[in-house]
Amino acid sequence: MTIERRKPKGAPLAALGLAAAALGALGACGSHSGGAAPGGAVTLPQLTAASGAKLASCADLAGKINYPNTSIASTAPVAAGVLTVAGKPLPAHCLVKGAMHRRVSPVDGKGYAIGFEMRLPVDWNGRFFYQANGGLDGAVVTALGEVGGGGQLDNALNQGFAVISSDAGHGAATPLFGIDPQARLDYGYQASGKLAPMAKSVIQTAYGKGPDRSYFGGCSNGGRHTMVAAARYGEQFDGYLVGNPGFRLPLAAIANIAGGQAYASLASTPGDLGTGFTAAERTLVSNAVLGKCDALDGATDGLVQDTSACQAAFSLERDVPVCGAQGRDGSCLSAAQKTAIGRLFSGAVTSTGAKFYSSFPYDAGLGAGNWAFWKFFSPLQLDSGAVAMIWKVPPADPATFNGAAFALGANIDTLLAQVAASDATYTESALSFMLPPHLADYSTIKNRGAKMMVYHGTSDAIFSSDDTTAWYDNLRAANGGDASGFARFFRVPGMNHCSGGPAADQFDMLTPLVNWVEKGLAPERVLASVRGAGNAGGANTELPASWSATRTRPLCPYPQVAKYSGSGSIEDAANFSCK
Repeated sequence: MTIERRKPKGAPLAALGLAAAALGALGACGSHSGGAAPGGAVTLPQLTAASGAKLASCADLAGKINYPNTSIASTAPVAAGVLTVAGKPLPAHCLVKGAMHRRVSPVDGKGYAIGFEMRLPVDWNGRFFYQANGGLDGAVVTALGEVGGGGQLDNALNQGFAVISSDAGHGAATPLFGIDPQARLDYGYQASGKLAPMAKSVIQTAYGKGPDRSYFGGCSNGGRHTMVAAARYGEQFDGYLVGNPGFRLPLAAIANIAGGQAYASLASTPGDLGTGFTAAERTLVSNAVLGKCDALDGATDGLVQDTSACQAAFSLERDVPVCGAQGRDGSCLSAAQKTAIGRLFSGAVTSTGAKFYSSFPYDAGLGAGNWAFWKFFSPLQLDSGAVAMIWKVPPADPATFNGAAFALGANIDTLLAQVAASDATYTESALSFMLPPHLADYSTIKNRGAKMMVYHGTSDAIFSSDDTTAWYDNLRAANGGDASGFARFFRVPGMNHCSGGPAADQFDMLTPLVNWVEKGLAPERVLASVRGAGNAGGANTELPASWSATRTRPLCPYPQVAKYSGSGSIEDAANFSCK
């Protein structure tokens, strides 16, 4: 397999233009999917089901593993119950720790490696799960295999998968690794391309057979990793579980920096971005959204199911009071707030008015703490460092870098040009190594029978669900108007970034993905529940008090939305249908 698939270097502004406009110009890519399409439905291959095996031994496994550029630090048995999920014991397994491609950077002089751990169940189901982690990576977190949403009640390891987790090629969750060009590429896409064949070889050694079926999944940057893997390594995996994907992460981060500058200009307390759009004001807007949109699905229940219709029904200018002589007291927005916040929700633009990142939908979860974290903390403390040291060319000097000063003083046009740039040292721009190379061409996975399930919370504050909706609309267009034969997209009403908010955010999408891949059972809906008091996965403190602690809802494949049947409890998913 070819690991380094670099794009030709081009003019930075041309690269930016391609990335920023990509979602509007992808209709010519791809081919017809299964389902109703011009010329008749196309039958896609049906993959066979996996079969399991027993782990022969663990203690001596380290001496048996032999893979190029790989060192095994340890193998150790882990008894059943040492790890738990939702209070339930996880099964006995073997923990393998190691690293790939140890090296010393010629640029910053620091040591690098792709650290990993694998957990191999004694009773294996014949499947492999690549756990794509979020944020900046930089840590080998416990390899469990998330199934989606918050407060998870199950995981891939518990279901019998062999699971791998990695640090994506750098050993600390800081942006300093971006000084090294190869570490940038490993973080962007190459680490997963190197780890997957190695992991399959380890599985072959451990069980006497390789995995029959392989899955890849994660949320946030993990969702980006998954989309990139589906585009670059479509031959390696059979199922892709994509959560709240930051698939245009450098552009989303710059959009968030632009947002930080706007909130700083509105702040009543200098330097405190949250005072530019207070909790009371955000709750005011959320309630105004509900006033216009809650009943669109037939039930007044604190959830906006029809996100698209809501954007037409709600107007920030019309439906939220403007402050008069009383000033900002939480019951209104100032004229300046309406102008600035309205522009941010419409989508970040350059100095000439060209949109470079997506709009955000008005939704019911704007008052949540997770929403505030991403809008008011992240621009100064997270996005600034990532843009400055991982994505822009040349990177900032770590010795003198100040995140808040960088973000608040940045010229947005300059940042956009810098993340689209390359040079003799950083030969691949961030818009190449971070993004899927072909946003609407997933023909490799489609044509071999692999499947993709994507979910996104509609109140995500950092990666817009509008962006993912536009991506899926273009994927549909590139496949004769219907991509549902191999890819389905589920919006999660009210959910913030990967979890939380006023939402039914507890769900398992891995099980229906396996059933789709291996049994041909396409997911017509996914059952989701809220996490009320006493929930085994942990309570969600941002649920409205009026909701049942056990409320359920169907998550519907877009463009369908959940509609109330008109009778029966509004707390029960059985009384809602996808239409």
